[in-house]
Amino acid sequence: MMFRRLSLVATLAFVAAFAIVAPAAAQGGLTYSSSIQVQNLSANTATIQITFYDEATGNASSTVVNDTIAANSNKSYFPLPSGLGTFKGSAVVSSDQPVAAITNLLGGDGAYAGSATGLSGGATTVGLPLIMRANTGFSTFLSVQNTGTADANITITYTPGSKGTAATQTGTIKPGAAKQFDQATLTALGDVFIGSATVTSNQPVAVMVGQLGTGSFKTLLMYDGFNGGSTTVRAPLVMANNSGFISSLNIQNVGSASTTVTVNYSTNLGGSFAPASQTLTLAPGQGGNLLQAAGQWGTNKYIGSATITASQPLVVVVNQLKLTGGSAGTAYEGFNPASLTSKASAPLLMAGNGGYFTTLQCQNAGTAATTITVTYSANTVSGLSGTPAPDTVTVEPGANATIFQAQAANAKWSGRYVGSATVTASGNQPIACLVNQLNNSVTTDAFLTYNAINY
Repeated sequence: MMFRRLSLVATLAFVAAFAIVAPAAAQGGLTYSSSIQVQNLSANTATIQITFYDEATGNASSTVVNDTIAANSNKSYFPLPSGLGTFKGSAVVSSDQPVAAITNLLGGDGAYAGSATGLSGGATTVGLPLIMRANTGFSTFLSVQNTGTADANITITYTPGSKGTAATQTGTIKPGAAKQFDQATLTALGDVFIGSATVTSNQPVAVMVGQLGTGSFKTLLMYDGFNGGSTTVRAPLVMANNSGFISSLNIQNVGSASTTVTVNYSTNLGGSFAPASQTLTLAPGQGGNLLQAAGQWGTNKYIGSATITASQPLVVVVNQLKLTGGSAGTAYEGFNPASLTSKASAPLLMAGNGGYFTTLQCQNAGTAATTITVTYSANTVSGLSGTPAPDTVTVEPGANATIFQAQAANAKWSGRYVGSATVTASGNQPIACLVNQLNNSVTTDAFLTYNAINY
């Protein structure tokens, strides 16, 4: 039987209970716990295995998860197996059927939250558009996982953007294992660093970045590193003055020559304001930022999408920040159009789940209008009975749509729901989708995002 593998890169303190104490060296002095959600994308029962790799030793744990997931269904693994004890490391999900997976990370007894998407493979060069040290209370940390079959010798090259000093780090990582690199303690970057980084390796690696704010603005934003770039990048959700939410575009030139980046914004779903396009110039390897606040944005409300273009390949991370009613932030990866299809999976959707609900944002990356259909799985918890009826929406080329899993938007979500969905677009039009997970009833960082997975 053939098994497919997904890597879950982790600074993840995978732990056996929600509030168990993690190693003292955990980033920002916080303790962490994590969950894994796996969606079976096929019409057959999937036999899966989750293997855990300890960061300290680089070895696979004797504790594994062996399970089955029904056709077109999903399962959540939280808490993680008790046999792991206090654990910090990485995981690999293997399956005899196509699967998609995400992981959610909670820090500081739930005061911080982030989400990342499982990757089906690694690369020998990985771009990281936004790296920080002591940037108004924010620093980043990297988790680099070896997805190859031999020891990986890696080099991290840091490139200053608006502040900081160039630097490099090296390390060796066993197959399947991950190693963390904390920029908060890397004094070679200078007192303040705002820039980008590139990871190179003799073996394919997957990288996850955590942006941790421990100052007056307390939040955790996570994103996956990029395998190559594209001269066009799609960002399905960009915001300004949206009930306290704003976004920023963090763009890295991963090409070999300087380039001028142009950002064009879609029709505004939140009002009549039409933002003008924006530009910035980036040297090779350099990162830059465009914040959807001040300047032309003023007090104008904007909800839309963005298309980022240049003559050199780019990679983009979009940060979303809630500036009022407490600290909350999250991030997602901009989409390479070459990776987009007319079908995407969302391994975790929620309604009324301890205050959490989700929103699905999809951008039509095609050339013709398309009808997007969201088909939900059966509920995996007690609450809402049966399977929610599908949602449909028509989206023009370049535009985006938001589909809420919340009672305030649709009475069908009046009960608790935890499940998954497949998203399809008519006319074979490519779509770029992301999922926001949000709890508006608290003032802590209850805001997480992951990219839906095209297949």
